[in-house]
Amino acid sequence: MTILFDAFFAATTDSELADFHPQLRAALQQHYYAKPHGRSAEWDQALASLPQAKLTDVDLSQERITLPLPDDWQLDQSQLRDTLMTFKPWRKGPWHYLGIDIDTEWRSDWKWQRIFPHCSDLTGRKVLDIGTGNGYFLYRMLGAGAKLAIGIDPTRIFLYQFHSAQRLLPDNGAHLLPLRSEHLPAFGCFDTVFCLGVLYHRRSPIDHLQELMSYLRPGGELVLETLVVPGDKYTILVPEDRYAKMANVWFLPSTAALENLLHRVGFKAVRTVDVNQTSLQEQQSTPWMTFHSLEQFLDPANPDLTIEGYPAPLRATLIATK
Repeated sequence: MTILFDAFFAATTDSELADFHPQLRAALQQHYYAKPHGRSAEWDQALASLPQAKLTDVDLSQERITLPLPDDWQLDQSQLRDTLMTFKPWRKGPWHYLGIDIDTEWRSDWKWQRIFPHCSDLTGRKVLDIGTGNGYFLYRMLGAGAKLAIGIDPTRIFLYQFHSAQRLLPDNGAHLLPLRSEHLPAFGCFDTVFCLGVLYHRRSPIDHLQELMSYLRPGGELVLETLVVPGDKYTILVPEDRYAKMANVWFLPSTAALENLLHRVGFKAVRTVDVNQTSLQEQQSTPWMTFHSLEQFLDPANPDLTIEGYPAPLRATLIATK
């Protein structure tokens, strides 16, 4: 039961995205279909065993994505929980799935509460979410009025988590493509592009910012959330090795330095709208994500430092216009 993307291509046939269908099909063939994951058969079986319906009483504007258990359904909750556990780790949420609370690593709703008040009204907009994870934010964007919410994330397990939810929802504007941002064409048509928690993983941040700009229509809005460090416009931290035990962290600027980079790339109306130090309540290990998390990433003697001695994770949200 390979996951297909017919719904995405059908939904965008009459939009500007149709011009890019051949490129997207080629990218999916090269980076998804031609490279099956070693656990695909297990995940396919688990996904196929989940209930399928078109629940109508789902409110995507709430902090917890709740897929309510219909009153006339009889489910083995223990078996359902075990099936959902097949898709661990669950990182973004929270979710309530047919009577089961999925306690994710991140309280992604807290991030959304910090970001959403500063975004342009999403009503009727086409949005692109780079590094979407399991699509939690796509549903929040639909709940905020977005017409179409396309998520990009290459991690296969997140695709299965997303489709676990899609099995229970009516046809909607959320779609997740298992690609990296560099696999995408320069769409030039999205009203809003979200890039949350990705920039510091990119070896070439300026190239990535230029990619993000290429997806936007003129006048479109970039919502950028990333790790930053204290300092002035000349401050940029390049970790010697790992940062907070993460090997793929390359670039942590101050907010002033990042604003300058966005200006240099060509963005206008650049502004920092939120800075927040990540708390142990917002990011933590749970039964649904049992690996090390923020508590293990910090210096036990000084939680304002990472285990390597760098400033503890500080996240900033910046808004900019093409």
